[in-house]
Amino acid sequence: MRARNCVASAAVALLMAGAANASELSFASWGGAWQDAQEKTAVRPFGAKNKVSIKSNTYNGGIAQLRTQVQTNNVTWDVVDMQLADAMRACDEGLLEKINPAVDLAPVGDMKAVDDFLPGAVSECLAGSITWSTLIVFNKDKFGATPPTKIADFFDLKKFPGKRALRKAPDGALEWALLADGVPADQVYKLLATNAGVERAFKKLDTIKSSVVWWETGAQPPQLLADGEVTMSSAYNGRIYSAIVSDKKPFDFLWDGQLTNIEGYAIVKGAKNLKEAKAFVRYATEPETLAALAPLTAYGPARKSSLRYVDAKVAPYLPTAPKNMAGALNVSPEFWADHADDLNQKFAAWLNRK
Repeated sequence: MRARNCVASAAVALLMAGAANASELSFASWGGAWQDAQEKTAVRPFGAKNKVSIKSNTYNGGIAQLRTQVQTNNVTWDVVDMQLADAMRACDEGLLEKINPAVDLAPVGDMKAVDDFLPGAVSECLAGSITWSTLIVFNKDKFGATPPTKIADFFDLKKFPGKRALRKAPDGALEWALLADGVPADQVYKLLATNAGVERAFKKLDTIKSSVVWWETGAQPPQLLADGEVTMSSAYNGRIYSAIVSDKKPFDFLWDGQLTNIEGYAIVKGAKNLKEAKAFVRYATEPETLAALAPLTAYGPARKSSLRYVDAKVAPYLPTAPKNMAGALNVSPEFWADHADDLNQKFAAWLNRK
């Protein structure tokens, strides 16, 4: 009996020791369908493969939550899904761990990892996972055999009649105005940094101002299109993909002028589970892992080699498909970090101008 008790006690001790030494990880993302897709393709498979217990949290964007954790020395997150602009700001403030692509990211054969990522998708503290875009979409039923094909068509009310919808903000609207006015993509932000460029953009927006319906949430554009309130609208590509594939809506993308944005994984400075965090970032940004996200979200993988693993039926809907990238403009987080306050004020004044 005493021997049996000793065996039982030893077993309990081993279990307790195992539990105490079990690998853990805290992951924060945006919730909803996006985080569900991450859980399915990266979080749960990584946890199962590496015997890591992963706790998921919800992140609200920006860097305030990270700043509080780091400055109070109470870091409760390890890995956070962040947009590039926020990651750059957090990195500058010392809130994130540095990423060494040569060590922390998986290569592809003889190719270095950094050479496989899209331009700008790997920064000092961020390993890119996806490229998503804001772009112009339209109702195919309204234009028949002659649909819009260029960003300038959004501003052509005569050839392509009907109301338009735009997000009630300067970012996006100003870039499209200049692109439609003939400014080359590589000159847009240089011109927008000048008073003359801003005035030129607003002058172009004046040509459609009376026909614009302003939206504020991502769910509004597909609804406005479906209800026939507008014939074209700016929108997030994932929302429209869902409307087309799941809801069978007669919508289509105007890829010319799409504004691409990078999102990815960052590790919080002082993360308690740094080893597991680095292993997760490496796993979650491997080409096949990123490819698995595509059919669930319609976001483009941040790695070029991922496209070979994407279902051919999904590829045409991705912002990163080579054909769709032809007229794309990469959003400059540096520009908007420097000019957002000023342009928000000018945009508000323009909206109220008769």
